[in-house]
Amino acid sequence: MDASQKNIVIDGKSLNASDVIAISRRDAHVSLCPAARAALQSTRDFVESNWLAEDAPPVYALNTGVGSRKNIKLSPSAIPRFQKNLIMATSAGTGEPMPLEVVRAMMVLRANVFATNYSGIRVEVVERLLQMLNHGIIPIIPAKGSVGASGDLAPLAFLGAALMGHSDSLVYFGPRILPADKAFAEAGLPPTIDVQAKDASALLNGSTASLAYAVVAAYDARVLLRSAVASLCLSLEALRCEVSCFDDTMMSARPHKGQRAVATAIREMVLKSERCTDAAREVRISSGPKPIGQGTSERHAPPLGPRINDAYSLRCAPQVYGPVLEALNYVDGILGVEINSSTDNPLFIKTDDNSYCAISGGHFHGQYVAQAMDLLAIAVTDLGAICDRRAARLVDPACSFGLPAGLIAIEPGINNGFGGAQSMGTGLTLENMGLCAPASTLSLPAKANSEDHISNSCYSARRVRTIVENTQAIVAVELLLASQALDLVAPEFLEFPIGEGTFHAWQEVRRFAPPTLKDDRWVFGDIEALRLAISTEAIAASVSNWIKDF
Repeated sequence: MDASQKNIVIDGKSLNASDVIAISRRDAHVSLCPAARAALQSTRDFVESNWLAEDAPPVYALNTGVGSRKNIKLSPSAIPRFQKNLIMATSAGTGEPMPLEVVRAMMVLRANVFATNYSGIRVEVVERLLQMLNHGIIPIIPAKGSVGASGDLAPLAFLGAALMGHSDSLVYFGPRILPADKAFAEAGLPPTIDVQAKDASALLNGSTASLAYAVVAAYDARVLLRSAVASLCLSLEALRCEVSCFDDTMMSARPHKGQRAVATAIREMVLKSERCTDAAREVRISSGPKPIGQGTSERHAPPLGPRINDAYSLRCAPQVYGPVLEALNYVDGILGVEINSSTDNPLFIKTDDNSYCAISGGHFHGQYVAQAMDLLAIAVTDLGAICDRRAARLVDPACSFGLPAGLIAIEPGINNGFGGAQSMGTGLTLENMGLCAPASTLSLPAKANSEDHISNSCYSARRVRTIVENTQAIVAVELLLASQALDLVAPEFLEFPIGEGTFHAWQEVRRFAPPTLKDDRWVFGDIEALRLAISTEAIAASVSNWIKDF
């Protein structure tokens, strides 16, 4: 382990989402708690002493078949072959590979399941799983094919095949793709490992791929929400909005916690802003549409003076962002329990006489994750939709209170401005609206009706990742357009500074995307730079002094 590398110890009780992100994205070192290791060994000793003889009682997936073949008792000599065959027969995924960070998250989450000490798996298997993480041996796993019923069998089977060192299993090893056995050999580890009783079935049983997608998506969604507060406040300043609607006295009349937290963040961001005042609203922007009677239509004539109130996408931001924040808090609560739970089947429960009993249950079922992800899909879609509507106002002279059409700096007609960027945001919003329909209610029976109700949790969580990525780009567009609007009119508003928090957000935007003050530029580069600034937490970090409650 590198001296600068963070070491995270898993014990089945205290792993959290930030730890998972540190391991999945930042390559933190991971190790097994000594006490958990000793407990695992004690349970395994009992399993081998009591349940692997010819006359042992039937224990599901240990010395019996699985699913509709659960009543077939296996001889001790056949068990290793059965365990290997279980992995081979279940490796049935398709599609593009799962993202590397999601696979890494899945690996540590599965190891933490074993650390809860309900599986009876061999310690050597758990240690090999952690060795894979620490040496960067990461399986290539197709993203599609799990129904989230007896867990995520297909993705976890690919993990099991790689862990065995199966030569047909491909892994990332640094920048290269190698057969699993060769990657282990190059890392100085045994190229292959045999799976024994319960090893394979423990690896396969559980909604851990779903959970990995969910943990990463929920983490990113919270970062995204903070970034969307920054983009909102930039738009408020660019449009010189009326901000008394965010006062705490207003919020106390409908005291939802999320709504109040968002309103507090907005007030902190625009604190001491002179741009969101009646005096600033009296200024007519010289580059914008002309007043009525000077050769322009009434539709394009921005009113002067008191605003009374603003459009819903501006005025109702706390009422829309607040439910997103509360949805995230709910989702994080569900995922926090899932992270430190045993989702295996059966569970080996210690009895009062220091013996064990095997109980078949349904902890592998992914419904908790699936329903939580349905909620998050809806929440993030709505977040993106309101950001897109504000971006649309910024480029529309009928709605932007004097800003030039399309936010064009010079020579309209020759230059086209930011209408195309905003249109892209609308396209992504529409895509999100199609993706956010509930997935957890979609159920078809599988495995000869032994799995007659499924959760669809892996798809439910996987599409949230797509929704979050789309919404990162939508927020990037609002950041870009609102900052462009502020830059275009800066000389005319020197007496009306923006809030300190908003100023820091604008500075961070300009660190990644300079203003377009002459000809049109390669807008993709600016949008992508800002999307990455959102996903790497740069935008959220820049306003962390003002957004504190979430």
